[in-house]
Amino acid sequence: MLLRPATVADADGIAEVHVLSWQAAYRGLVPQDVLDSLSIAERAASWARILAETPRRTLVAVDGERVVGWASFGDARDADAGEPDSHGGTGELWGIYAHPDAWSTGVGHLLLTAVEQELTDAGHETAYLWVLSGNSRAAEFYERHGWYADGGMKTDRRPRMVLHELRHVKRLA
Repeated sequence: MLLRPATVADADGIAEVHVLSWQAAYRGLVPQDVLDSLSIAERAASWARILAETPRRTLVAVDGERVVGWASFGDARDADAGEPDSHGGTGELWGIYAHPDAWSTGVGHLLLTAVEQELTDAGHETAYLWVLSGNSRAAEFYERHGWYADGGMKTDRRPRMVLHELRHVKRLA
């Protein structure tokens, strides 16, 4: 398995992982009609735009030519993410997903440790991420890697659904 920076050519693979992992991981946590309506083609077009236009740091895990996981990260996006660290800001893991067929194969571990190193190399001493309330599999994964729930919560209102998320944090350096 290889980790590398994502390119626009990875948009289809990232989208497939994104949609299939949502449909598997969020069953019972997100309305089923929302999960059923997710479109890999629409998500791929969105990812192609994101990767082409937005300065975004995204890594992909590839097995041969197939994208089996991805993670996006950078500076904190939330105003209340805590006090800036001594290097000017807290880092954030914006999203990390593995193809359901690749769950429990080490893909998530590879991506998470690479993101932690990237954030550390960028000068961040701390980082945070959001976990969908009720997603115990993800929460346990992060906790095994030293992340902990700090009591932070947010509500993400989207069309046809409201997501309640819990913040997990980690001291990186």
